[in-house]
Amino acid sequence: MARSPILPRFDLPRAARALSTLLENPDDLPQVFTLIESLSGTAPHRLLLGFRLRKAGAKLLRERPDIAPLLSDREGLRKLPAGSLGRAYLAFVEAEGISPAGIKEASLEGMSEKPRIASFEYLHIRMRDTHDVWHAATGYKGDVLGELALLAFTLGQHWNTGVAFIVFAGLLKGLGRGEWRVILDGHLRGRAAEWLPAQDWESLLPLPLEEVRARLGLRAPAEYTPIRTADLRADGTLAAA
Repeated sequence: MARSPILPRFDLPRAARALSTLLENPDDLPQVFTLIESLSGTAPHRLLLGFRLRKAGAKLLRERPDIAPLLSDREGLRKLPAGSLGRAYLAFVEAEGISPAGIKEASLEGMSEKPRIASFEYLHIRMRDTHDVWHAATGYKGDVLGELALLAFTLGQHWNTGVAFIVFAGLLKGLGRGEWRVILDGHLRGRAAEWLPAQDWESLLPLPLEEVRARLGLRAPAEYTPIRTADLRADGTLAAA
């Protein structure tokens, strides 16, 4: 019988297998979902509480808007004003070659079960579908370092043991002092910013990116040189595929 999402989850053997795979191939997105699910602990419960304690979050829980169709409509996004958050999001997903449908597919592959309580399921979907909007808002690219910095930002907003394992493993994999600073800066930015999980991203997409950042307390990200998986293989940090 599938376990209820009401109970905290710590499946260490499954998490270890997922982490081992990720350390060999950081681009294996389903393993990210597997690792986070395996070590979710009380994170879903605390996330739900955070939504309920905020007016905007409670509204999202009541209405449960689906942002995926809006984010999948690339022609609609292209019609938004130049310099808007929506256009920045579009530029990000096109540059990285990703889509909401692809992220959904990876989550379905990586997770062992669907949350059986509607509120937990909705928050999982909302966080999954808005992850790349966070990339656009924060300014982190989809490279290995950019992902780690955004995950560190997320930890500054909402602690999740699975996310922490990914960040710490990335740090221990051989990143240099400069990369550590980018990741630490991401964490500090997350602590200083408004709470992004409960934001009404639908209404923010047409607004100028700089206005959105000012509204959410997002100072400019630290400048960094993107690090791709191919780069880590080339310098020997990762084994050749």
